[in-house]
Amino acid sequence: MKTREHIIEFIQKQKVAFIASVDEDGFPNMKAMFVPRKIEGNCFYFSTNTSSMRSQQYMKNPKASIYFFNKGRFRYEGIMLIGTMEVLQDEAIKKEIWCPGDTMFYKQGVTDPDYCVLKFTAVKGRHYCDLKTESFKICDLK
Repeated sequence: MKTREHIIEFIQKQKVAFIASVDEDGFPNMKAMFVPRKIEGNCFYFSTNTSSMRSQQYMKNPKASIYFFNKGRFRYEGIMLIGTMEVLQDEAIKKEIWCPGDTMFYKQGVTDPDYCVLKFTAVKGRHYCDLKTESFKICDLK
């Protein structure tokens, strides 16, 4: 089984994260995003628009998954995490993960009402590498 440290290091090396939500008809919806701005324990923090379809879906149904992969020349590795997503408007966390370039997306800055933080809390996952797939629970990782 992969360690928590390996999973975090792997995620931090990626440039893209895929996040999935559930729509009102129960179908999965996937979107590519920038990687998490903060990782703390089994929580991953992303920035996005409060008005986005994805944020609205998470407010109605917090079930979510995130996926990261690396396709090398001879090796493919992927990690999927399953859990819940919260839409946060807390000023402290918004300030903490704010980056100067964000004003391009949020004209009013860190206090822009259309700026929010998505907090994903992982409970389990799957790891794929070298033709092997392994499921794991986050609480079992060392």
